[in-house]
Amino acid sequence: MEKIYMNRELSWLKFNERVLEEAENPEVPLCERMTFVSIYQSNLDEFFMVRVGSLQDQMLLNKKIRDNKTNMTSEEQIKAILKEVKRLNKRKDEAYQNLMKKVAGYGIQLINFQSADPEEKKYLEQHFNRNIVPLSSPTIVSKRQPFPFLRNKDIYAVVVLETRSGKERLGIIPCTNNMVERLIELPGGRGRYMLSEDLILHYIGKVFKGYKVKGKSLIRVVRNADIDADALYDEDLDYREFMADLMKERKRLSPVRLDLSRDMEGDVVEALCRYLDVSPERVFKSRAPLDVSFIFQIQDLLRMNPELFYNKRVPQKSPDFRDGESILDQIRQEDKLLSYPYESIRPFLNMLNEAAEDDRVVSIKMTLYRLAKQSKVIEALCEAAENGKEVVVLVELRARFDEENNIRWSRMLEKAGCQIIYGLEGFKVHSKLCLITRRGRDGVEYITQIGTGNYNEKTARLYTDLSLMTADEKIGLEATRVFQALTKGETVEESEHLLVAPKCLQSKVIDMIDEEIRRVQNGEEAYIGLKLNSLTDKKIMDKLAEASRAGVRVDMIVRGICCLVPGVPGETENIRVTSIVGRFLEHSRIYIFGCGDRTKYYIGSADFMTRNTVKRVEVAAPVYSEKLKKRIRAIFDLMLSDNKKARAEGCDGNYSYVKCDGDPVNSQELLYQEAYDRAAARNERRTEEAAAAENKTAGDSGLAE
Repeated sequence: MEKIYMNRELSWLKFNERVLEEAENPEVPLCERMTFVSIYQSNLDEFFMVRVGSLQDQMLLNKKIRDNKTNMTSEEQIKAILKEVKRLNKRKDEAYQNLMKKVAGYGIQLINFQSADPEEKKYLEQHFNRNIVPLSSPTIVSKRQPFPFLRNKDIYAVVVLETRSGKERLGIIPCTNNMVERLIELPGGRGRYMLSEDLILHYIGKVFKGYKVKGKSLIRVVRNADIDADALYDEDLDYREFMADLMKERKRLSPVRLDLSRDMEGDVVEALCRYLDVSPERVFKSRAPLDVSFIFQIQDLLRMNPELFYNKRVPQKSPDFRDGESILDQIRQEDKLLSYPYESIRPFLNMLNEAAEDDRVVSIKMTLYRLAKQSKVIEALCEAAENGKEVVVLVELRARFDEENNIRWSRMLEKAGCQIIYGLEGFKVHSKLCLITRRGRDGVEYITQIGTGNYNEKTARLYTDLSLMTADEKIGLEATRVFQALTKGETVEESEHLLVAPKCLQSKVIDMIDEEIRRVQNGEEAYIGLKLNSLTDKKIMDKLAEASRAGVRVDMIVRGICCLVPGVPGETENIRVTSIVGRFLEHSRIYIFGCGDRTKYYIGSADFMTRNTVKRVEVAAPVYSEKLKKRIRAIFDLMLSDNKKARAEGCDGNYSYVKCDGDPVNSQELLYQEAYDRAAARNERRTEEAAAAENKTAGDSGLAE
């Protein structure tokens, strides 16, 4: 059997390579290409902090833990990762340098000290003496002064110092300081700038007077952030305070990577590795700045050149909602679907605000994973609680890198009178579920919202997501059971309509794949369409490969990790995999099973990763509205036809741009244009209706001709 599985970590690196391709793509506006360089770096940092950190921990256990798809050990995976990262980082450095050359053509230059003219050098020395030296905290490592703790992702200047007696010492100065402007503007109004860390490195000898400088470099450490909260939690502790302490502990975990800006003598690098407990293989030299986040400041300097940016797009009003009418009543009349970022999140926020004030609303229940720093969702929930509603909120405190934000919101919600649940032992709650219960004429009414993305107003403008709102009683009752289970610290054992992980999602997906296999074996048409962020679940992949061998056509749009290799003759030749990396982060999940009238459509929060399907609480909802089914299928088919931002995965596991034979199709841009067109048509209808109403009024009063 030919290889049909790919290692998870290497597949993720192929995704980050696709991000890097956007930085290299001349069709992408210049400033947006710079953004993709930054995204590549931040993605890579998080990858090392989480995935490499996890593999490192596995190695420390001295167990031969093997990847279940490629049988690679943790050590083998790390070796393969480091080799691939060194290759990609060379491309990143080259992309950065090419972009900065182009930026210079628009009057913005980032210089080093050697390229500064005499007047600029004089200014820089004065700036260093006045604004940096007083705030610097230099350290010389010695027997009495141990090697200092280096903060995660901060930049430090390191210098090898020689004493008068010929002994060598290591000097260190932190370069990351909120009091020091990182991008230093040079006088003369010529658009010339220097990074503060480069200035510190140049004059570092002035700080360590009496020593001879033998070598110097900027360094940056990336630390392990993979910490298992459940394994460390003691039931006698307050969970929220335990998580707050754990976040402090995470900041001090062991390094997993060391970045250098310059070559240094081998014994110096060895010494740094020894102090930091990092193997030399994890040392990376970068020709680009060690932290490229300053490019956003450069972008701000170039705002007067609109051609350097994407055309401005603003989320549009959904024409499916009528102004001045109850949102809850409109959802009762028919199911609604919002498509972000093309449509505004406002109707959902209005729904929450209305529920907070509606006397008939009894309760609001939500699961929260990631929230905006300034959250309208939190405001609505607090208002609802203060208005006497029962507000039950599950706040997942283990949402990686958002823990502190979620701790802060949980305290605010609790203070407002909300009942707070902090997740389940052993299972993260990743679902995007909201349930509003109110008294109706015929009994209890349920308004249920199920989404693919977080309740985050900021990411709703940047990520593609879907949000389903329905008054379907069957879905409402099952959503009720989900919340009842969560409040008891349990998981849902069975469901009929919703797909609920960890117990009732994977098995139901496999059953639906089996159904398509049976159909094709009976000579009927069969089909599976999936849009996911990642695919790693071995059981589901095995079943998809079985479906392919049986003759079922499988289309998959997988943004990131895809461990199933398509197009392998006799194995996965009926499977097609594409990945769209473009202006917006593809984040929606769509599951399609079947053909014609029997087609089933689902949207949900779960990728087909083991961590989602069996280790988290996830919810996917069926779409029963024929109108919404057609809309979801149109979105899915449009993305399948993308030939500008889509890459197809080949049978060798490599990705290449989809060939553009006909008209260019950029699915994200077309979906945005569709939202603009729908909103324009809505406004036109409203204008016509207003004119007709005005004419009728005039006619009734005898003023019309």
